Amino acid sequence: MGTWDVGPFDNDTAADWCGDLDDASPDARAGLVRESLARAAGTSATAYLDADASVEAVVAAALVAAQCPGGEPVDPHYGPDEPLPDLTGLRSLALQALDRVMAEPSELLELWAEPDGGPWQTSMNRLRRTLQPQAPVLART
Repeated sequence: MGTWDVGPFDNDTAADWCGDLDDASPDARAGLVRESLARAAGTSATAYLDADASVEAVVAAALVAAQCPGGEPVDPHYGPDEPLPDLTGLRSLALQALDRVMAEPSELLELWAEPDGGPWQTSMNRLRRTLQPQAPVLART
């Protein structure tokens, strides 16, 4: 996997996955995002999660987060070019997928292991915060 930075779209696997998403029919795109998230989230806590499945889950989670308040925009160069449907209903699944990617045994976690957590971990934590459900604002009476 060629990697050039720590962001969700900053590697060859993510760019290829986004290309596949663009090639899919418009009504199949949400299903592809859901499948990538579910594959990671459904991996047993004791089963080894390979890097490609993890990267696909991370980029899918980033697409969901981009549609949430405070979400970072999709990378204009390596993200999908075609429009996406509303993915915000996948927030919970995206969080579950990221939790699994960030837990042992995970190849992607091993590849980015740094004593201080490093910039990749910071990027993943920022993504998780964006996906967290927002507390409702209570009206004052």
